[in-house]
Amino acid sequence: MRRETQNILLLLLGGALCKIAWNGSYLRYVKPSVLPFLVSAGMVILALGLISIGRDVLTGRDAADQHDHAGRSPWLLVLPVLAIFLVAPPALGADTVARSARTLAPHQPSVRFPALPAGPAPALPMSDFVTRAVWDDAGSVNGRQVRLVGFIVHGGNTTYLGRLVISCCAADATPVKVRLEGRTGLAYLPQDGWYEVRGQVVPGSARSNTRFTPTLTVSDLHQIPTPHEPYEY
Repeated sequence: MRRETQNILLLLLGGALCKIAWNGSYLRYVKPSVLPFLVSAGMVILALGLISIGRDVLTGRDAADQHDHAGRSPWLLVLPVLAIFLVAPPALGADTVARSARTLAPHQPSVRFPALPAGPAPALPMSDFVTRAVWDDAGSVNGRQVRLVGFIVHGGNTTYLGRLVISCCAADATPVKVRLEGRTGLAYLPQDGWYEVRGQVVPGSARSNTRFTPTLTVSDLHQIPTPHEPYEY
């Protein structure tokens, strides 16, 4: 690869990392705690590119002095970096949930959970709600209205509320979902649209034949903007 291409790649990659860190779009790919490492990596890569360019200028190098791989193909490596720099891809969504074969672990009777927060309809993370519905023998969510936030996933004739949980980055995303019922028009909700849903779990609905996916009887729902942090951690 020519040195000019290497230097431009370094500048674009470092700039892309700094850009997504600055505007917050890095949350589409990694969890918030990764931000210091992301910024550090971007600054180091930018510095390497600038130092390399400065050294070439000071030593009088130009394109004619470069003899390694003069073809155009190395410039194709710039394209994915430009894609991140100019058009940041969206966070994973409904398609990832629909295509995933992962499910929660089978029922574990020994697991105990604390009581739900007080209030008529406490807000719960999707992962907490699904875990309780699958594993909690005490039935802490049974008979309680809860509020969940997620995106719409359509699968066949069924509508789900989905969310993705990450440990570090989007590459390790694990989907959780809840089947929605009890309201007309659920099939017409926009795929990937974000909603806050209030409802009550159908006891015993998270079984092996439902792939441990609980059913929520919906009492109210409304569309919301995409959250600043689209993943749960």
